[in-house]
Amino acid sequence: MQITGVSQYHVEHHLDGAFYPTWIPGYPQGTHEAEIFEIETDAGISGITASPSFAGGIDYENALSLFLLGEDPHNVAGIRRKLASIDLVGPRPWHIETALWDIIGKDAGKPVYELFGAESRAIPAYASTGEVQSAPDRIEYVEQRVAEGFEAVKLRVQSTADLEIVREVREAFPDLTLMVDANKGWSVRVMDEEKQWSLADAREVCRELEDIGNIVWLEEPLPRHDYRGYARLREQTDVPIAGGEFNNGPHHVREFLCAEALDVLQPDSMLALGMGETVSLAQSAAQQGVSVVPHTWTNAIGFAANLHVMAAVGSPWCEFPLEPPWTPESWSFMLEETFTADEGTVTPPEGPGLGVTLNRDVLPDT
Repeated sequence: MQITGVSQYHVEHHLDGAFYPTWIPGYPQGTHEAEIFEIETDAGISGITASPSFAGGIDYENALSLFLLGEDPHNVAGIRRKLASIDLVGPRPWHIETALWDIIGKDAGKPVYELFGAESRAIPAYASTGEVQSAPDRIEYVEQRVAEGFEAVKLRVQSTADLEIVREVREAFPDLTLMVDANKGWSVRVMDEEKQWSLADAREVCRELEDIGNIVWLEEPLPRHDYRGYARLREQTDVPIAGGEFNNGPHHVREFLCAEALDVLQPDSMLALGMGETVSLAQSAAQQGVSVVPHTWTNAIGFAANLHVMAAVGSPWCEFPLEPPWTPESWSFMLEETFTADEGTVTPPEGPGLGVTLNRDVLPDT
């Protein structure tokens, strides 16, 4: 089997309003933009993948074609070595691996998680917020999520003052599983500069969270390359520390393990590693007692890919993005299917490959 074509499509979906994600400080996000890629083969089987994008798009179809045409999609390791050249001078290419696994799964007639030796299972989902809101608004949000069957929620904070929100939610829901995301690992600087924390700041936050009690993890309290800082913080708190969602490539993610810096490793297979490399890394993480819970906020194709990875690595939780107007309908617009959390759990698609179908009605005319 050989790759015969690479097609890229810039797609855009207007949200029903705007929200202020903590990772784009000061910016009201009102659209969902993505780059869709379809890898075609001479066997009549194609695979899909997607990456986040900006207004106007990021075009690298020609560069991918140069490296991929004529390759056997089953040769994932060989193609990854070629993708490393794109990573050197251009956009992160690890999401392309997802299209390869989609092809391989379709060729074998198996879902990708089976290719990794796993079985389907319902994975507990946590409702993942995207912005900081007042305590009354967050309590109302949690009430809605609990009514829908969620047993866990992740709250965003940007300063020590925001910890009062976490405290009031905990008091209102003493048995709720709570994660906290500081979003200090990285940001998109469109409007404002992000306000990073020092190790002392992060330590103060951890003390407050220890007092609030029963926090499953504190996510990205420090810049994503501060491996030593993460390790020191982990030594000084009882709150589990999570991170690594956006570190680029195996070396940068494995640094967390080498430094014994995290309790929960969160590489997004679409942004940080690729699906196969994430599964491989999880084996090393398990030897250190570190769980792997991939971040997954990009889009529904990325969500499907990470679901297959979660099934393969035994993730205890699945992030389920839900911050209206950022709803499953908005981040699933490029697929014919819309992902849902059934009584607070999600299950990887069972069809061959990724098990999802591209909604060609949203593709631009070419």
